[in-house]
Amino acid sequence: MGLAIHLSDRNVSEGTGGPFGAAIFERHHPSEEGARSGGGGGPSSSSSSPPPSSSYCTLVSVGVNRVVPLGNSCLHGETVAIQLAQRRVGSFTLGGLPPEGGVCRAADDGEGRTPATRQFELFTSCEPCAMCLGATLWSGVSRIVCGATKHHAQSIGFDEGPVFDASYEHLESCGVEVCRGVMSEEAAVVLRRYGATGLIYNRE
Repeated sequence: MGLAIHLSDRNVSEGTGGPFGAAIFERHHPSEEGARSGGGGGPSSSSSSPPPSSSYCTLVSVGVNRVVPLGNSCLHGETVAIQLAQRRVGSFTLGGLPPEGGVCRAADDGEGRTPATRQFELFTSCEPCAMCLGATLWSGVSRIVCGATKHHAQSIGFDEGPVFDASYEHLESCGVEVCRGVMSEEAAVVLRRYGATGLIYNRE
C-alpha cells in the first residue's frame, strides 16, 4: 500500500494526473514452489530465501491516474495497472494462470485442494470508482486492498458512481478477497492536497 500511496502523491507533485495510484503484486507460496521443484531445503538453497511456511510478493505493474493529461476517461490508476499486468503476463485475465514453468494441479487431486494457480493482488490508494470496481471483477485478481475511502474522494468533489457495500460483497462471492481501510489516513492526505488545487474532472 505504501507504494500505491507514493505513486498517487508523486502523480500530484509532478502534475501528471489525478491523486490515485495502484500496484499489482504476485503472491508466491514457497512451500508449493518447493514441491513443484522437488524440494528446496537442500544445501544449495539461498540463505536469504523466505521461510518455507511464509508467502511473499513480487511487483508486476503499477498505475497512476492519467485521465486529464492523456484525454482518456478510462485511464484510472487501477485500470492502468491492470492493463500493464495483463500485458506483462500475456493474458487477458490474471485469474486461473498456471504457475510459471508448471501446470495447474487437478481440482480433484483426492485431497480436497483447489488448483494451484498464480495469485495476483491489486493495491489501490483509494477505494475504486464504479468503473474500476467492475474492472477489478473482470481482471482476475484474487485480492484487492484499498487505502482511502469512497467518502474521502467524494469529499473533494469526485463522483465515484454507484459503489455500495453490496458491490464488495459481490466481489467476495466471486472469490476476490477484499481488504479496505489500509493506511487510509495517509492516502486521504494526498486526496486533500489535490483537492485544494487540482482539477476534479468528474465532479459529483
